Amino acid sequence: MQVSNPNNVKIYNLSAGKSLPEWLSDRRKRSLQKQDVDIQRRVELIQDFDMPTVSHCVQVSPDGQYIYVAGTYKPRVRCYDVQQMSMKFERGLDSDVVQFQFLSEDYTKIAFLQCDRYIEFHSQFGRYYRTRIPKYGRDLAYHSANCDLYVASVSPEVYRINMEQGRFLSPIVTDAQEVKCCEFNDYHHLLACGTREGTVECFDPRVRTRAGILDTALSSHIEDLDIKGVPAITAMKYRGPLQLAVGTSTGHVLLYDIRSDKPLLVKDHQYELPIKKIMFHDHLDLVMSMDSKILKLWDRNTGKAYTAIEPGNNLNDMCMVPGSGLVFMANEAPKVLTYYLPSLGTAPRWCSFLDNLTEELEESNAAIVYDDYKFVTRKELEDLGLNHLIGSNLLRAYMHGFFLDIRLYHKAKSLAEPFAYEEYRKSKIREKIEAERANRVVVKKLPKVNRELAEKLLDVEDSIVQKKTTMRAGLTLLKDNRFSDMFKNPDFQINKESEEYKLLNPVVSKLDKAKKKKQQKLEDQFNEVEDEGYAKEQGGYSDSSSDDEHTWTAADKQQWKRHVDEQKEATRIERQDKAPKFFELKEGVEFGKSSDENRIMKEKKLSLAERLAGEGDVTIATEPGAIGNKELKFTMKKGRKELRQEHEQRSHHAERRKIRRSAGEITKGLKQKPKFWMGQRVK
Repeated sequence: MQVSNPNNVKIYNLSAGKSLPEWLSDRRKRSLQKQDVDIQRRVELIQDFDMPTVSHCVQVSPDGQYIYVAGTYKPRVRCYDVQQMSMKFERGLDSDVVQFQFLSEDYTKIAFLQCDRYIEFHSQFGRYYRTRIPKYGRDLAYHSANCDLYVASVSPEVYRINMEQGRFLSPIVTDAQEVKCCEFNDYHHLLACGTREGTVECFDPRVRTRAGILDTALSSHIEDLDIKGVPAITAMKYRGPLQLAVGTSTGHVLLYDIRSDKPLLVKDHQYELPIKKIMFHDHLDLVMSMDSKILKLWDRNTGKAYTAIEPGNNLNDMCMVPGSGLVFMANEAPKVLTYYLPSLGTAPRWCSFLDNLTEELEESNAAIVYDDYKFVTRKELEDLGLNHLIGSNLLRAYMHGFFLDIRLYHKAKSLAEPFAYEEYRKSKIREKIEAERANRVVVKKLPKVNRELAEKLLDVEDSIVQKKTTMRAGLTLLKDNRFSDMFKNPDFQINKESEEYKLLNPVVSKLDKAKKKKQQKLEDQFNEVEDEGYAKEQGGYSDSSSDDEHTWTAADKQQWKRHVDEQKEATRIERQDKAPKFFELKEGVEFGKSSDENRIMKEKKLSLAERLAGEGDVTIATEPGAIGNKELKFTMKKGRKELRQEHEQRSHHAERRKIRRSAGEITKGLKQKPKFWMGQRVK
């Protein structure tokens, strides 16, 4: 059994918990009950109160002694006797049940409307009669005064079957294309028919003429709906002689006084699912409306929500035991859901133990749970200035502290810390400011020692983050405490003039290549800006407002001027070098082709002998004494790239020979004299 408390209303789910298979022996069931806690806590109100797959309809007989449940698969109906709390009988059917109606006070006479256009009449021994209707049926209504059974169908007609005569009577014809539901009023026996066009047509069964029509589309809630067409009527229920509740396909419940065409109240389920069932509580001013997702209980005068039941499975039907708080719901699951709400009424007489069970649960919870108390330690009690209350009835000792009434706690805290709210407000403002600062540009703070190395490590980190690679080389060097002195202690400053640094210089210069190129681009972009800045300095004014502003001397200004003149002269020479040059077009050279292409074209026109004579890399050798035997030796020319590589390699080897030092001085003292023992050398 599970207990929930939505909107401070206790709801007990009696169908929760594990169920034991029927084929288990009694001994095995007893052992499972001892071992499994979930099985121990379950409450099996009615034995085998389920279906093999799905339950479609559930109703309680008018005398309250029997419960009928129709479901599948295979199509069947089960009758349960509440006095025995078990199943009385089970019957198989030929088709699924759409709706059924009790024809007597007990279980003996009942009519089943099936989905294959058949209506079956059952008595206590089984199926009594089976007849077919012209159109598919949607709902049943029984008029006990003249024993007429009314069948709403997918047509404008409402069929009538007289149980006394055993034949069809002339149907009631409506102005709609399809009748979704029908309902009789127990006071004046007015038949209300809900149609697909959103109208409710009322008929007097004594004269078989329409007494009136109610158009729900005239309500103001239709204007707020973003739908095409008019919502259909899917459920109806009378309360007393004058009040009528109408459920629509858009999830709205409209309460009407049948003397007026304007609704008294419009309740929205907020799920936009068709309303499947509406019921009124007998003693409280509550309305129970159900769609396929939720069962809502709300006040019929104000529309204020009372509580709600959302089991998690799609719901098909629901009923309530009269005069109690026990609710049954058919759903898309094997178990028929059973809920008990003590606030709606006491438990029925046949399961009166539910009241004692729920009272025991409430008493046990009251001794453990302290919803209105605050747990405070002795130190907190002294800070609040309430340590003098120790030993009084206002404090309840518990473990290493006390339980204090929550109202007294709030009052004492407001007196002891009057500025607590201001501090809380300032902390929240500070958190918002910090969150906004996180979006700003973060300035990298570089250390004073090894500044260039730290900058390179930060650049490597940024590149790895941007590429989203798994490499983490150098990421932890700045954050690792083991290397913190490297950027704080001046003794670890890198000396670029040392011999070791010069040996690593090619590697370092390769790392700095991209950075230098980036800096060169920035210098080219800001050349004009620097010229303008110098012009302003010459004019005797400056618009800089930086903290690093300083006074320029005459020597610095002259040096800056010479630097700018040199830059301008270099730019002028570079532009002259880039000026177009004119060349003389020689004979035999085609215009628009490179020198290599022209050379290749000339070589193609020469014969093999001329080519061999012009090339110095071919040698012709003849063997002595041989006739006609000749040997050709070709020496391939090296390209420019190969020559350049060889030159670089030779220069590199020459540089290494100059730098290389012999290891003789280091290993000079490490050599040991050989040892001899008994005339033989030993290690």
